[in-house]
Amino acid sequence: MSADPAQLSINTVRTLAMDAVQAANSGHPGMPMGCAPLAYVLFREVMQHDPSDPSWVDRDRFVLSAGHGSMLLYASLHLAGYAAPTLDDLRNFRQLHAPTAGHPENFLLDAVETTTGPLGQGFANGVGMALAIERLAEEFNQPGHDIVDHRVYGIVSDGDLMEGVASEAASLAGTLQLGRVTYLYDDNDITIDGSTDLAFTEDVLARFDAYGWHTQRVEDGTDLDAIRAAISAADTDPRPSLIAVRTVIGYGSPNKAGTSAAHGAPLGDDEIAATKDALGWEATEPFHVPAEARSHLDVRARGQQQREAWESRFAAYRTEHPELAAEFERRVVRGELPTDWTDALPELDAKDATRKHSGATIQALAGVLPELIGGSADLAASNNTDVEDGGDFSATDRSGRNLRFGVREHAMASMANGMALHGGVIPYVASFLIFTDYCRPAIRLSALMGQRVIYVMTHDSIGLGEDGPTHQPIEHLAALRAIPGLQVLRPADGAETVGAWKRALEADGPSVIALTRQGLPPLGDRPTDAIDRGAYVLRDVGPDGAAGDTPDVVLLGTGSEVQHCVEAAELLAADGLTVRVVSMPSWERFAAQDRSYRDEVLPPALRARVAVEAAVPFGWERWVGDAGAVVGMERFGASAPAEDLFEAFGFTATNVAEVARGVLADLRDV
Repeated sequence: MSADPAQLSINTVRTLAMDAVQAANSGHPGMPMGCAPLAYVLFREVMQHDPSDPSWVDRDRFVLSAGHGSMLLYASLHLAGYAAPTLDDLRNFRQLHAPTAGHPENFLLDAVETTTGPLGQGFANGVGMALAIERLAEEFNQPGHDIVDHRVYGIVSDGDLMEGVASEAASLAGTLQLGRVTYLYDDNDITIDGSTDLAFTEDVLARFDAYGWHTQRVEDGTDLDAIRAAISAADTDPRPSLIAVRTVIGYGSPNKAGTSAAHGAPLGDDEIAATKDALGWEATEPFHVPAEARSHLDVRARGQQQREAWESRFAAYRTEHPELAAEFERRVVRGELPTDWTDALPELDAKDATRKHSGATIQALAGVLPELIGGSADLAASNNTDVEDGGDFSATDRSGRNLRFGVREHAMASMANGMALHGGVIPYVASFLIFTDYCRPAIRLSALMGQRVIYVMTHDSIGLGEDGPTHQPIEHLAALRAIPGLQVLRPADGAETVGAWKRALEADGPSVIALTRQGLPPLGDRPTDAIDRGAYVLRDVGPDGAAGDTPDVVLLGTGSEVQHCVEAAELLAADGLTVRVVSMPSWERFAAQDRSYRDEVLPPALRARVAVEAAVPFGWERWVGDAGAVVGMERFGASAPAEDLFEAFGFTATNVAEVARGVLADLRDV
């Protein structure tokens, strides 16, 4: 084996990757083999990180955007001295219950900063992390006290740079001059289909130059000195940096190096043996880690020293700036909301659009939640998301509360994930509900990772009116509700909007708050925990104006349609019926309640149920049962004033009452 400890260590990463993919009989060996020198320089020499404390707040963040090369990350973490993954975890790569999943999962290993694999997402996550760092540095650093002093490093692939989300994020990163991000581009000229020339012939560095990035090229991906020099130059430049490194996919493989055959399949026993021989690897057993490599790559002592030095600096900071230090510990170290923050929640009982109620709630919370930061994809005036007098976060002003994402919905959502992953900030982002289609891959990852990102999505139905069916969301609520771990909140008035924001801020994962363009009337008094519980009895209406003991029919609604349920109940009460009106702002919250509460709101014996929502009926059968009905949208909308559309599509008290009468008649005939 090589007597050079650096080369021995790099080859250890390569052989572990080969062996793990072979043992799993699936995976991507080529990228780790080609990028092992990059990971070596980053993990052993460049990044400040402490394997004994993966959550140390001033650590550098590493993002493997090319998540298919996950064995590069797992091997690097193991050899750096992290408690996990263990060598047995590497042996169980891609196996059930092992933390070494096929793509890195942030919830399986503490040292994995973000879940990657869908290409481009990690790139944009890292940009969001860099934005969070800049914001926190502006808030907390003081002269002589740089307690926020870390960076984002990452390895990105050809595939990442082909994805639109990466282009969106790169453009904004250049505009905002987010200089704390440095990406090493694995420029190996190979994709799954073959040469990148098949579909990717642009001058990547020229493109990033145009974005306003600092760019460099390293011609030989095995030249450690050149890699070191490039990273050093990047770290001292105020711009975000992309370093294109010429690598060889499957480096060392005699028959597969430099070809797509090394990308996404095991090399095979014979090729592994030949590769190890070509690398001068003497061990025959798989998963061999030479003692010299383990010792050389172990950075625990250095990392502990870095962390303890920071802790000493923070102690001095606490002495000089005790209030800032306490706030830093609350927000960044513990991630807690302030005591009594709910006292700032407003009482909103006027008739207005819920988007405006949301804007009022943001204003009320901004003063007590400095960590709340966000913005819109060029729709701030429509989404009502600006913090008044909050200023704009920009390349020259890091103190701004309002983020201007431009027309970049996908990068906006993915960057918000990065901000939430970093910690210390609570991001909210906004657009029209229809454009959750553009955000959906990132929203899904918010849910998968359990990140508290608040998606403020307005113009939530045909009620947006004249812009027509291209802008009227029909299937979107159903599609969002289908994502496990995502909380969808569709408030029906000001009080429910305030409750939705409270629920979103207290959640352990992401929330979509779907809001109206048109004004909605206040619905009156209700239980204080009503919105928290997802659904509640808004009122029971009897023939004499008082509630009866047993409702004849229940009307369920969300958002702007609850008002029609209330009005329809009055019409049905005039028929001599007792009607229950249930507002259901969140299916997910209601489903999470105990059965006794759910049965109290929706008695199982009460089969006469009508749901009303200006969206596809898909999914409502769960709540209305086999005897119920849904007043919903069975087709796309149209271009017309909102009131004309609601009339045309049956979202009126008269039609809801008529549908309820039909349900009751059908049940009587059974």
